[in-house]
Amino acid sequence: MRIDIIFDTICPWCYIGKRRLEEMLDRRPNLNAEIFWHAFLLNPDMPPEGIDFEDYMHKKFGGELRSQRLYSAIDQAGKSVGIEFDFNQVKRTPNTVDSHRLVRFAARENRASEMVETLYQNYFMTGRDIGNRSVLIEIGASIGFDDQSLRDYLYSDEDIADILEQNPRSHRLGISGVPAFIFEREFSISGAQDPNVLERMLNVAEEKQREFFESGVQSV
Repeated sequence: MRIDIIFDTICPWCYIGKRRLEEMLDRRPNLNAEIFWHAFLLNPDMPPEGIDFEDYMHKKFGGELRSQRLYSAIDQAGKSVGIEFDFNQVKRTPNTVDSHRLVRFAARENRASEMVETLYQNYFMTGRDIGNRSVLIEIGASIGFDDQSLRDYLYSDEDIADILEQNPRSHRLGISGVPAFIFEREFSISGAQDPNVLERMLNVAEEKQREFFESGVQSV
């Protein structure tokens, strides 16, 4: 079962959605799920150095009161899937191009999901600036990647153009928000959905898959 996830590395709902998907997959231990991560830049015009986090939140959501309400909703949803958000630690909203490149780097060794989890923990729980290449090298090295290989990659231009092209590709698929989950390249749903909802989508994809193989057998 192929599952494509469209996400951003600074999206708390994407982190919640990841954990909810994992909760659903835990119910299906015999399912052979292949997960592919695709970049979506919530702030495609973000300067390379990022901006102050509180300023960003107030401008985006209309003041401190609304920001606090959002934090509360995210915090509650996070706790339900074992995430302890600590927005007090977050000082900057980063440009996320390089953090998405780090996920690409990890995907070469089939460790993209592990890297996504590590990035989320470093950003949302300890407030590290995941737009800083030196920080990203440290994050990658902390889970066993070679720091010189990380440095060579992140200080090159490799994959930058493709990351920047991901938003238009998602828009062409009718996806304008994240997280988004696509099952078997055909059945998609957006939002940090409840595991039961995700399982229903999975069931639809499995049924379609069975129909396809059964029709193929009958036509032989």
